[in-house]
Amino acid sequence: MAVDDSRRTGTSPDGSGTGTDAVPDSLVAVWKTRVARNPDGTALRFFDGALSAQEVDAASDALAAAFEARGTGRGDRVGVYLQNIPQYALVLLALWKLGATALGLNPMYRRQELRRIIDDSGAVGIVCADSDVHETLGTLAGSTVRWVVSTSALDYQSRNDPRVFMTTERHAAAPDGDLVALIGEFEGRSPSPVEPTRDDVAFLTYTSGTTGPPKGAMNTHGNVLSVVATCASWMGVGDGDVVLAVAPLFHITGAVVNATISLLTDTTLVLTGRFHPAVALDAFAEHGVTYTIGSITAYNALYELPQAGPEHFASVKALYSGGAPIPPATVERFQERFGVYLHNGYGMTETTSAVIAVPPGDRAPVHLPSGTLSIGKPLPHLTARVVDPHGDPVPSGEQGELELSGPQVVPGYWGKPEVTRQTMPDGRLRTGDVAVIDEEGWVYLVDRLKDQINVSGYKVWPREVEDALYEHPSVLEAAVVGQPDAYRGETVVAYVSLKAGLHATAEELIAFSRERLAAYKCPREIRFLADLPKTQSGKIRRAELRRIDVAGPIPPSKD
Repeated sequence: MAVDDSRRTGTSPDGSGTGTDAVPDSLVAVWKTRVARNPDGTALRFFDGALSAQEVDAASDALAAAFEARGTGRGDRVGVYLQNIPQYALVLLALWKLGATALGLNPMYRRQELRRIIDDSGAVGIVCADSDVHETLGTLAGSTVRWVVSTSALDYQSRNDPRVFMTTERHAAAPDGDLVALIGEFEGRSPSPVEPTRDDVAFLTYTSGTTGPPKGAMNTHGNVLSVVATCASWMGVGDGDVVLAVAPLFHITGAVVNATISLLTDTTLVLTGRFHPAVALDAFAEHGVTYTIGSITAYNALYELPQAGPEHFASVKALYSGGAPIPPATVERFQERFGVYLHNGYGMTETTSAVIAVPPGDRAPVHLPSGTLSIGKPLPHLTARVVDPHGDPVPSGEQGELELSGPQVVPGYWGKPEVTRQTMPDGRLRTGDVAVIDEEGWVYLVDRLKDQINVSGYKVWPREVEDALYEHPSVLEAAVVGQPDAYRGETVVAYVSLKAGLHATAEELIAFSRERLAAYKCPREIRFLADLPKTQSGKIRRAELRRIDVAGPIPPSKD
C-alpha cells in the first residue's frame, strides 16, 4: 500500500510553492524575507525578555562575523551544546549565514558521549553553557575543535525564575569569549557574503543510537525548507502565532518544528530553558501560546500538575505530539480535562522531523484490529508505502515496514555511505517501523520491527499491550518488553509507573489486560517503577528495560 502526496501543493513561509522546485534556496533567504516583512515583530521571548526580528538579525550578523574571525566558514560543523535559550536561535542563524552547519549536541552528554560525536563530525567549534566550560575543554582536548565560546542562560531575561535557574552566579567565560560579549564587540558587522544552496547541510543531527552507534543525519537546507513549509501549511502555523519550544532544540523535532518553523514565519518563539512542567504551563498562559509539538511524556507531565486547567490552554489552536504514538486513552483524558485535542505526528531524524500528522480539526481514527491510534496522513510531497521484506508494496490494510521518500528525507549519514545505501536504498528510507495504511490514507504504527515479542510462536506487538494498560485510570506510563522464557521462548513483561496519589496492584493490571487482550498477549508480570527510563526526546527506552535482569538498575537517561 502506498500513499503518494508528491504532487500536492502547499505554501512555504514566504508564500512560494513547496517541494523540490520551491523558490527559496536557503533558510537564510526565507529568514531575510521574514525580517523585511515585519522587522519590529517579536521573534523571541524568554521569560520577561523579548527580541524583535531586527534585533535577532543584527545579533546573528555580529555573531556570524565573530565566528568567521575564528576561521569558521562554509561547510564547517559547529556544535550547539545548549538548552532551549535564545542564544540557540542566534547561533543557528549565525552559522547558516556563514554556510556552516549546526551540530546539535545533547547538553546532558558528558565525556565520551560528547567526544564521540565531535570526533565523528569533525566539528571546528562549540558553543556551550558557561557552567560546562571546564569539563568541555577537558573532554575536547586534542580534538578537531579549534574554539570554544560560552554563554549564560541568565542573559536575555531578568526574572531569574528559581525553578529554572538554580543560581544567579555567572561562571568565567570560555577562552574564545562570551557569546553576548562577542555580539557587542562585533556589533554592526556582517560576515562575508555567502549564498547557501538547498544542498548545503543546515543541521547535522545524530540519531539516538538505538540500532547501533549514533549516526549523523545530514539535514540540508532543502530538507528543512520542505518540512517547515509543509508543516506550517498543514498545521496552520502563520503570522501572529506563538510557538512554545517544548521539545529540546538539539533534537530534530525541536530544531525544525519548534525553532525553525517559528523563525521562518512571522511568529514568536517562546523559550523556557530545559523543559519543566510547571514553567511550561505558566508560559502557555503568559504568552498566549497557540501551537507546540512535544513528546507525550511532556503532556503527561502537564496533565499531572494539579493546578493545570483549561484556562492555561485557552489560546491554543493545535497541540501536536511526536516521538512516540499516543495511546487513545491518553488523548481522551487530556481533552476531557483541558478541552484540547492532542494531534499525533510522526517523523524521524532522517526525515528532518514531522512528515506524517493528523490534520488540525480532524480526529485520528483507531485501527480496530490492533487498537492503535493513527499517526495521521502523509504531509505534502511525501510518498509513504508499506512494504514486505523484499521491498514490494503490500495491499491496503496489511502490515509491513513503513518506507518513506520525498524532499524531506536526508541524502544520507555523515561519512557512512554504506549505511546510507542499506537504510535508504535509492533514497527510500526504510524506517524499521511496522505500519498499516488504510484505504483513506491513514497511517497506523503497530510497533518497531525489533521490539516484536514471540510467545509460543504467536507475535505480540508491545504497543497493543501498552495501549490496553493505558486505559487503566491509575497508569501514567507503560512499556512492554519480551523476556526470555524457557517454556514459551519469550514472555510478556510490563513496566508501569502510576499517577500521583493513585494505586494499582500487579494482579489488578494483569486482570485488567485480560479483559481486553488475547491471553497470550497479556503481561505475565508487572514491574512498577517510579519513572520509566526515557531519551531526552521522551521516548521510553525499552532496550534498557530488557537489560534490567542482566545488568541491574537502569542507568540515568542521557540521550
